Amino acid sequence: MVNKYIRIVGGLYRRTPIAVVDAASLRPTPDRVRETLFNWLNHFWDSHYDDKSVLDLFAGSGALGFEAASRGAAHVQMVERDRAALAALRTVRDKLGARQIRIHAGDALETLRRMDATRYDLVMLDPPFGQDWLPRIWPLLPGILTENALVYAESEAPLDAPENFELLRKDKAGAVHYHLLQFAALRK
Repeated sequence: MVNKYIRIVGGLYRRTPIAVVDAASLRPTPDRVRETLFNWLNHFWDSHYDDKSVLDLFAGSGALGFEAASRGAAHVQMVERDRAALAALRTVRDKLGARQIRIHAGDALETLRRMDATRYDLVMLDPPFGQDWLPRIWPLLPGILTENALVYAESEAPLDAPENFELLRKDKAGAVHYHLLQFAALRK
């Protein structure tokens, strides 16, 4: 069941409505936070997305992944396990004709553990709060990141940068703390 709609805030698909299904712990990233995130990314990437590969690991409504695709990301992989949310994601992707978006039905940790040689320039983490997802995910990320990749993370409390990551930006909106980190690939 659709609970409400949000809109893509920028890029080619700007103003496109996205259905937010009524699913447990689904918390779409607010417009203002998405706008801030993509301003940060524009700064670090010089507004060039056309060679970027993006992973939206807890896709939910797909707001983050659709924003990346709207701005021209070459490849966007969305991962979601809720059936109603998956159906809504596919509906929006198909309506947009966004062939650069792939949608995978599955658990975030299992998906990370099974990833092949694909490497991402940006991983977006907006997991359900109160379930300790991030500490379980950080150790798995280096194997899927390009050198100097960025990681966006939302959490219920401020984050300290884990090993091999540098905190670039952080802010807070309501009860949500959001962060942009950069992967510091080990130099040999």
